[in-house]
Amino acid sequence: MNILIIDGQGGKLGKQLVNSILKRYPEHNVTVAGTNAVATSSMLKGTQLRGATGENAVIVGARKADVIIGPVGIVIADALLGEISPAMAVAVGQSAAVKILLPVNRCDNLVAGITDQSINVIIEDALDKIGKIDNA
Repeated sequence: MNILIIDGQGGKLGKQLVNSILKRYPEHNVTVAGTNAVATSSMLKGTQLRGATGENAVIVGARKADVIIGPVGIVIADALLGEISPAMAVAVGQSAAVKILLPVNRCDNLVAGITDQSINVIIEDALDKIGKIDNA
């Protein structure tokens, strides 16, 4: 399975996802796409993964992925303080990949019905969802 992790800002969420996915699902092909160089660098640090930065990296990665995972803002134009371009949001939204969107209530995008949970709890739920896709 090809998993694309998308993150922006400082890439902290993406880095946690990378570490968690590699630990639980080492057999999967994981690629990262950062909306900026700092996010990409953070996600790649200490790994042998492939990664790229910017709008085109997200667009190309979304075409090739079976699963896309990242904060909910990756499907909202101008989210992550403007780091998600309209083209990025469309590419992710129109991708045939299964999208696992983490309900991060930041940057003026609030997800109703979601209680405040730690990032660790949210990531654990995301990993469980990857496992269900594997078994489908």
